[in-house]
Amino acid sequence: MEQTAKTEWVIPDMYWPEITSGRNYVSHESVCVLNTGERDCEVRITLYYEDSDPVVLQPARCDAMRTHHIRMDRIRDMTGAPVRKGVPYAARVLCSVPVTVQYTRVDTSESTNAIMTTMAR
Repeated sequence: MEQTAKTEWVIPDMYWPEITSGRNYVSHESVCVLNTGERDCEVRITLYYEDSDPVVLQPARCDAMRTHHIRMDRIRDMTGAPVRKGVPYAARVLCSVPVTVQYTRVDTSESTNAIMTTMAR
């Protein structure tokens, strides 16, 4: 069986829509961390854009034997600024202990919702 837990993950295709549907359920993305180990994990995410320097986000935490869904619409960078909307970007996820990472995008900008999820690499 392939080992799924590791300390470095990349997500090359991320995008948080600028347009909203006006409904209560908002478009968002999540970096989902599963920590099946016995030690807590510090999660550090760096975002990469086509037109600007990388942005380091505030650290997140995933406790031992738990999962944590890091909502990209709620997390901030080290200066307190939110993740940019309407532009493509990528992420590098560094973890202090081996974990599994999955990426999910929920797009509610159209009348029919769309959801996409994939394992990070």
